[in-house]
Amino acid sequence: MTYRIRGLDPEIFAQQFMMTDAELKMIRSRRVTAGKTGRYPCRVSLEDAPEGDALVLAHYTNHDVDTPYRNAFAVYARKDAHQPAEYIDEMPPILRARPIALRCYDAEGNLHRAGLSLQDDVDAVAREFLKDPTIAYIDAHNAMHGCFAARIERYDDAA
Repeated sequence: MTYRIRGLDPEIFAQQFMMTDAELKMIRSRRVTAGKTGRYPCRVSLEDAPEGDALVLAHYTNHDVDTPYRNAFAVYARKDAHQPAEYIDEMPPILRARPIALRCYDAEGNLHRAGLSLQDDVDAVAREFLKDPTIAYIDAHNAMHGCFAARIERYDDAA
């Protein structure tokens, strides 16, 4: 089963880097500088921001559906991430070496199945889920904090 994982469009966050702190607060966002911990996962580049990088921590609706499963949470975006990353049949750094919760949705945006990847096995778990034809896409979340990490979608490169 072939899948694709894409970073978010940087244009979603570009305006926020020009806002004042007060303006950011009004839209549930704030300015952040990446620290030493290495755990500032950018949702555009799909990698952890290096220490000292400028980011916004933004309130983002990742599952914008008209079902009870609509979801929004805080996500980081790096100021210097200008192109969304794309991974085909490969896991990006932000889905490696950390506990990841996988939420599998049907075509209408309803939760169909869910699982955990606790041992750097998101690839294997996602491939197993995608064998189920009812699953249209999988949203990966950081298991500990609950924030959206990336969407795993079926992909046919012949399309």
